[in-house]
Amino acid sequence: MIDLHIHFPMRLLGGVEAPRDVIRGMTRVRGREDGKLRAAVLAIAARLLNFREWDGTWRVTPQLLEQGDVSIVCSVLYRPFSEIDLDEPYAAPPESAYYGKLLELLEATEQEVARHGDVIVRTREDLDKPQMRFVHCVEGGFHLGATPEEVTQHVHELADRGVLYITLAHLFWRKVATNSPALPFLPDAVYNFVFPQDKNAALSPLGEAAVRAMYERKVLVDISHMREDAIAETFKLIEALDRQSGRDPLEYPVIASHSGYRFGGQTYNVSDQTIVKIAARGGVVGLIFAQHQINDGLRRSDTDTLAESVEILARHIDAIGPQHVALGSDLDGFIKPTLGGVETAADLKPLADALRARYPADADAILEGNARRVIDRRFA
Repeated sequence: MIDLHIHFPMRLLGGVEAPRDVIRGMTRVRGREDGKLRAAVLAIAARLLNFREWDGTWRVTPQLLEQGDVSIVCSVLYRPFSEIDLDEPYAAPPESAYYGKLLELLEATEQEVARHGDVIVRTREDLDKPQMRFVHCVEGGFHLGATPEEVTQHVHELADRGVLYITLAHLFWRKVATNSPALPFLPDAVYNFVFPQDKNAALSPLGEAAVRAMYERKVLVDISHMREDAIAETFKLIEALDRQSGRDPLEYPVIASHSGYRFGGQTYNVSDQTIVKIAARGGVVGLIFAQHQINDGLRRSDTDTLAESVEILARHIDAIGPQHVALGSDLDGFIKPTLGGVETAADLKPLADALRARYPADADAILEGNARRVIDRRFA
């Protein structure tokens, strides 16, 4: 099984950036007259932790991944305090120092993987090794640099380190790519009022530089979290690069690593138009396990059991098409509450068994084949 989006490195942040420390840190910005409302909102967000209880444990560890029968882990690198920079006002542009912090987490992840005898994927040959394989991914274009030149250089460096994809947008606008609301406790309209974004921003020069460099090095663009205008600009640029290079679009898939079909009003989930564009490039949509997104438009209450969760996932699989769906759980990505029956990575195995029973002809593609297709393209 492949999980296309799982926050294995989150537990390595330790006391420096543990989720509960965000709450303490918020007191540093509450005195700002221009930041009181946003600070209060972020304090609430910080309480939406991964753990059932304050003294719980992480959902993703090497042992839990092994119990869950995960063979390839798309391991997401994300530094919360680079995005929620407590020393900067809302929507401040990225700082150069964020990239060095990202590399610290990347190297800590590699040390942890090596300590357990597993493999970091950097080449096509690494994908077929018998150990559990970890593929670096980056969430948040703000990590990449403060200028287009820095972004270009850093994307090339990350490509050399084996990064599979980069999610350019994330929870808050940092002048790279506009984002869709994704905070579980805020309706889209409220989020857009509290955290406004320039209507004409879409893809900034930093975002454009990232896409160009990623396309050159075959690092995949992940359109998860992007606002519709940023998605449109990204596809427009990639299609222009296709024409310039003569590259077959199928050689460069575009993905949504952790999302779902837009049954309801949440713009975070992907639209029919976006699904068509992803499918035309041989891409894939990884299904997120956050109840907030995956239930939108389908049910008002959370799923309590694995059977209920499979029913919801099946609606997304059928709407998107089983040849363009994967798992993108987002476990340990601050998505509490997760789908009923899925508390940790160990629960991915019974979920996979249930999907095999539901989709006997397509389960291999859903659980592994579709994700492996886009990973193989990256490392071809």
